[in-house]
Amino acid sequence: MINLLCHFFTLDVPVSGYTPMNNKTYNCTEGLEDGSGPCSCQDCAAACGPKPVPPPLPPPWTILGMDAMTVIMWISYMIFLLIFVGAVLGACLSPILVNASCCETLGARFENYLRILFSSWGSFCVRHPSVVILGSLILVVASSGGLYYMQITTDPVELWSSPTSQARQEKDYFDSHFGPFFRTAQLIITTPLNDTFLYSPYFGGSDVPFGAILDKDILHQVCFVSYQIRYKHCLVASYEGQKVTLKDICLAPLAPYNDNCTILSVLNYFQNSHAVLDHTIGDEFYVYADFHSHFLYCVSAPASLNDTTLLHDPCLGTFGGPIFPWLAMGGYDETNYNNATALVITFPINNYLNDTARLGKALAWEKEFIKFMKNYKNPNLTIAFNAERSIEDEIDRESNSDISTIVISYAIMFVYISLALGHIHSFRRVMVDSKISLGIAGILIVLSSVSSSLGIFSYFGIPLTLIVIEVIPFLVLAVGVDNIFIIVQTYQRDERMPQEELHQQIGRILGDVAPSMFLSSFSETVAFFLGALSNMPAVRTFSLFAGLAVFIDFLLQISCFVSLLGLDARRQEGNRLDIVCCVKLPEGQETKTDSFLFRFFKKVYAPFILKEWVRPIIVSTSVTRCHSCTSVSRDSTLTTSPDSYVLDYFKNLTEYLHTGAPVYFVVEDGLNYSSPEGQNVVCGGVGCNNNSLVQQVYAASLISNYTTVAFTPSSWLDDYFDWVKPQSTCCRYYNTTGAFCNASGKFLSNVNIGKQRPVGDDFMRFLPMFLSDNPNVKCGKGGHAAYATAVDLYPDNTGVGATYFMTYHTILKESPDYIHALKMARNLADNITQSTNHKVFAYSVFYVFYEQYLTIAHDTALNLGASLASIFVVTTVLLGFELWSAVIVSMTIAMILVNMFGVMWLWSISLNAVSLVNLVMSCGISVEFCSHIVRAFSISVKKNRVERAEEALAHMGSSVFSGITLTKFGGILILALSKSQIFQVFYFRMFLAIVLLGATHGLIFLPVLLSYIGPSVNKAKVFASNQRYAGTEREPLLNY
Repeated sequence: MINLLCHFFTLDVPVSGYTPMNNKTYNCTEGLEDGSGPCSCQDCAAACGPKPVPPPLPPPWTILGMDAMTVIMWISYMIFLLIFVGAVLGACLSPILVNASCCETLGARFENYLRILFSSWGSFCVRHPSVVILGSLILVVASSGGLYYMQITTDPVELWSSPTSQARQEKDYFDSHFGPFFRTAQLIITTPLNDTFLYSPYFGGSDVPFGAILDKDILHQVCFVSYQIRYKHCLVASYEGQKVTLKDICLAPLAPYNDNCTILSVLNYFQNSHAVLDHTIGDEFYVYADFHSHFLYCVSAPASLNDTTLLHDPCLGTFGGPIFPWLAMGGYDETNYNNATALVITFPINNYLNDTARLGKALAWEKEFIKFMKNYKNPNLTIAFNAERSIEDEIDRESNSDISTIVISYAIMFVYISLALGHIHSFRRVMVDSKISLGIAGILIVLSSVSSSLGIFSYFGIPLTLIVIEVIPFLVLAVGVDNIFIIVQTYQRDERMPQEELHQQIGRILGDVAPSMFLSSFSETVAFFLGALSNMPAVRTFSLFAGLAVFIDFLLQISCFVSLLGLDARRQEGNRLDIVCCVKLPEGQETKTDSFLFRFFKKVYAPFILKEWVRPIIVSTSVTRCHSCTSVSRDSTLTTSPDSYVLDYFKNLTEYLHTGAPVYFVVEDGLNYSSPEGQNVVCGGVGCNNNSLVQQVYAASLISNYTTVAFTPSSWLDDYFDWVKPQSTCCRYYNTTGAFCNASGKFLSNVNIGKQRPVGDDFMRFLPMFLSDNPNVKCGKGGHAAYATAVDLYPDNTGVGATYFMTYHTILKESPDYIHALKMARNLADNITQSTNHKVFAYSVFYVFYEQYLTIAHDTALNLGASLASIFVVTTVLLGFELWSAVIVSMTIAMILVNMFGVMWLWSISLNAVSLVNLVMSCGISVEFCSHIVRAFSISVKKNRVERAEEALAHMGSSVFSGITLTKFGGILILALSKSQIFQVFYFRMFLAIVLLGATHGLIFLPVLLSYIGPSVNKAKVFASNQRYAGTEREPLLNY
């Protein structure tokens, strides 16, 4: 019987006056008889061709089955050892020349010129302290006066992105044509309840499991949270005496016709209404439709105005737009949204470019939102939240909480400097021999150089950054303290020559040590100024301020500090107490002794590390460590302090969300959309090119794991074609006047443009109507909600300018994910540009921050390479044209930098603008550890390299160790107590590494290296030294 019925209903004969349709059917790849083309790839899989396949991952780089980098490092290490052994043998076997060469003579004359110049200047400063100190004070005050005009840049875009960078220019283009990307406040809601329940559809079908977060009671509680946030009597902020609610600042795309805020939430499937959520159709026996059936329908058709169940409720949000399920839920598998374990509620907020008043209102409301969410408690809901201002607020909060840590750090360094400068000969003379006041004066000079640098650049309107404020005092204090210790300790060890006055003695001392100070300071200044060539604003600003601060510090130290040293020396010789200089001790016989640290370096440390069996061990282990440090991490996610709500938010973001940030493919101004050719290179419907913009983005979404493009883009052009076609009920006009009216009006006539798309004048005639039409029950294609900002029309609607097509990235969790997404989007945009023969670029809100990673390796190599090159040139000249000494200094600094990269890898410190600033700074500080030792070695007149290295290490090494090493080490350790991850990672860890690596290379490796392959003694300098001290009982300064 069943077979007969089936056979009956398949007969092709008239039945009850109805004739069965017998029209020809077409495959989706075939065109119609009226000239319409085949279906597009998006609508017809057969028209797509083969599915795109991502390229395979490159195979690992190996040599003989082993990691290639490891093999290369070991080979280069063995080559280094062979070259080193050969160089040592060559140095031992090379003949000793009796006569000085031309370069040696030139170097000795240059050295003598610097010695005379600085000696004369030092003597003048001691003889006329009031003139020098007053002049220095006037210059410092005048320079620091620029601080009145100081501007501090806190905008992350200004900090990390150059105005000339591609991402910055694309952001500016987007903002100027479509307005700035909106701000967001977001909730990620989970529940501690683990119950799941089954929904059995009345009209048949398999049971559908629902997660606990989609329980109706939970949804009611979530709806109440959303209600409190948007209700004007619950969450109200105040800005300049005005009340601010969400409605005042929210994104309302249909305003003024519909001023409801955009709220991307599952509850908007139910119009954010408890009543709609409770809406059911049934009788006393069965429930035919309820929130389950409505939810299941809406997640599959979020733009529907009628769910086609017995409820007939709309899915469209109250703001007039759809809520895509992948934006409103998280923790589901594939497209089974009923298995979701988290709800996401997003409140888009209007952003403003140059309207500080309205932006201030948004910031005030966000602040109140954060306060409200911190205080919100519900045992059934776990809510992670975030606002646009959250990260900046948390950084400010942590920075403020770390102020005490920073103050303690600097206080420890200041106290150490004040106490360590003095050399106490006996307990009775503690207050006479101490140099607390001189140490404080030295610190004030360092701070004055910083304030002068900031003031001078502020006069020119160059804004400061937080990096400048946090890093430069550390840098200049390191450089300045080192020079202070060298001057003071050299004076303390010096014996005044017969018939020599104090000003002559200090002048002679300055003539001996100032060239070394000038060498290090000028090298650092030039290196920093070359770092200003960087395209990164943070690096460029730091380099400018640091370079000037270091040089001003040097000028103040050889002038103002030398005058103060002369005054302090007179005080000490007069047996007057430090600080209380009006009190004088009675005369007594005191024996002058060397300090403990100097004796330790001279008698124990220097002889030990320069022993025959110790030196090879030091060289081999140092080079081994350098070769092992060949990787650097860029895979580090910095979070805020452990007690921050932002940390919970990012954890939930990573765990639950399935969709990343929006990405816009922007078609720049100039494309002719009124022509079929211009339309076909962009659109994605029937008749469009297979390599059009929409088609290429769609193809990329098919391999989203590789391209990070999650979905087909929303296309205003294709929706416009659907809206305007005669079969649609959308585009209508009044019979009487011809004026446009939406589909809800009466006595209307449909637009008649034939079966083709609108072209020419028709295209621009109806496009403004489309962009102003609100979606409604009869027409859901109105473009006002979705595309009002997507199309930049010319004045008087004469043409189409720039437009965008929006889609989303896949969820991005780590920094490499964001970097990869940026690369893929740009590659796709470049392909579209080539195929359309028109400029198209990809834009997303995070591109401007992550673009630096695309060029960070190049920028790092450029900055550090330029710094090393400048150090090499300056060292060559200021060491008296001793080329080999400059090579050794540059090589040692390069080894320190390589080891810094290794420390960054071990400690998971990412390579970005902040760490690059620290690397540039470490390059400068490394000069302090190396240049003084090398210069002391070069002017030594001992008979062989080992003795010269021992002499240089004993005299300069002890000052470097007590100066820069111990000073910074004590202050840095306190930074470990910082709560901020930024301080702990980029400042404590990197600063500690800079000091430890600088000390180990400058005070261990470098002297040993000099003892092997250091430059031979300069015969001209030996001759000049012998003549200078001929007929006196005084040996050269650095001789013992």
